[in-house]
Amino acid sequence: MLLAQEPPTERLVVIANAGLLAQRAQQLGLAWRGLAFGGQRDAAFTPGAMEVIDVPLAAAVTAGRLDRANSGYVLQTLEAAADGCMGGRFAAMVTAPVHKGVINDAGIAFTGHTEFLEARTHAPHVVMMLVGGGLRVALATTHLAVKDIARQITAESLEQTLRVLHRDLTTRFGLAQPRIAIAGLNPHAGESGHLGREEIDVIIPVIERLRAQGMQLTGPLPADTLFNPERLRNFDCVLAMYHDQGLPVLKYASFGSGVNVTLGLPIIRTSVDHGTALDLAGTGKIDVGSLRAAIALAAALARGKA
Repeated sequence: MLLAQEPPTERLVVIANAGLLAQRAQQLGLAWRGLAFGGQRDAAFTPGAMEVIDVPLAAAVTAGRLDRANSGYVLQTLEAAADGCMGGRFAAMVTAPVHKGVINDAGIAFTGHTEFLEARTHAPHVVMMLVGGGLRVALATTHLAVKDIARQITAESLEQTLRVLHRDLTTRFGLAQPRIAIAGLNPHAGESGHLGREEIDVIIPVIERLRAQGMQLTGPLPADTLFNPERLRNFDCVLAMYHDQGLPVLKYASFGSGVNVTLGLPIIRTSVDHGTALDLAGTGKIDVGSLRAAIALAAALARGKA
């Protein structure tokens, strides 16, 4: 809603409940005019207006209050965006944060946008990567309990992740020979097996196999010293083994302007780098920097100029 007050830089189509958008604009005292999306991807956009694909709510919405009754509505908006990209109606999709817990409370299995879009687009393997603060950090695993991480890092999954990462850095980000640093799973990258054997048994063999095929891979490197600015100058991207190994560093460097990108999809998808901030909903105090950056990166990727 706050972005709608700015001069448009891209043609945007919002998939949401039109009545809710109008109500929230009135609540915030913001000028807003909604237009029904006509379905033409290349049509000119109208300055000062927001094109909307209207999705019905199951229950009335109160700003900042979760309601499991509307969990299906949230998923319908994601389905419409993904299907529109798959069908060529949209050049890319940009997602706002969702509250995973309330969707699960409604009896719907949902671990996040990344996994949802992987299934919806029938992608064989996807990779979460965040961009911001001069960094690109990808993840070998995403939304898992810490106790489950080690067994999910298999030679097959790690190789698939590195192949997707290398391919999309090349084709979508224009890096002819991407230099990828790979973090170890264990402290000190396993300390020669004394602090865990995942590096020796899984990570190193995969790195050596793909390096022999021409990929520029370095690692496994101890995560506690990997994110050193001097060292990072030698790499285009870091592959962290799990969510909270790599993302705290990136978000420290770029919070409020970072972008989440899903690699491996047949469509372009970016998102904000933050959560739902329910305490700020309806206050007009939301920082839209990350959303603005996500839109800009999605547009650049769609044009092949990331």
